Amino acid sequence: MSTRHDFQDALKPLDASGIRDFLTAHSGLPGPRANVELIAAFGDVAPPGVILDLVSSDDEYLAACAAAALGRLVADADDERRADLLQVLHAEARDARWRVREGVAMALQRLGDSDGAVMRGVVASWAADPDPLVQRAAVAGICEPRLLKDDKTALVALDACRSATDSLARRPMSDRRNTDVRALRQGLGYCWSVAIAGDPEHGLPAFAQLETSSDSDVRWIVRENRKKARLTRLLPKPAEPL
Repeated sequence: MSTRHDFQDALKPLDASGIRDFLTAHSGLPGPRANVELIAAFGDVAPPGVILDLVSSDDEYLAACAAAALGRLVADADDERRADLLQVLHAEARDARWRVREGVAMALQRLGDSDGAVMRGVVASWAADPDPLVQRAAVAGICEPRLLKDDKTALVALDACRSATDSLARRPMSDRRNTDVRALRQGLGYCWSVAIAGDPEHGLPAFAQLETSSDSDVRWIVRENRKKARLTRLLPKPAEPL
């Protein structure tokens, strides 16, 4: 059993306890990689009550599954319920556990697949949030190639990267070693290249402006993105020596 469809079929007949046990047994942990196909399948079929019960789990994998599945609940909810669920997702974006934060990014992507306009609104709000982990969730969530085929989403992705980078550059140097700020910097170290590839017309000029920064962390972000093949293919070739 390894495909998303197989996991969906296995999860559907289980009660809450059975779902929890199945997730734990097939998590892939401890190990080098968590089972992301199972996380996706859980988000497809898990009952809302089970999802919300697992959000507060002390088990990192179970909490990550629940965070990712919140994207479906947000997409399916009416406006009032959606606001409540987005508060839960916002809190999960600040979780100290990195797999839970990855689950939040997956939730935003699932929301984007279902309702791009709502996802763009969330990302724009979160990118301006004072918490670096919330900013990180915004850029990691929207900087997904399949979402950036939509022109409006591609522009919001660039704006989110720019807003989060500007926020990082304004932080005092004494805050830069904070683990939450480092997580944001790490995310921006690849998200810019994804956003630029999604909209080179607007992204390349934005990146050129970024390259003029003297801020050490912004320069690190530039260097890291320049290593990505998706960006290298788009950047002007250096002039040949005479």
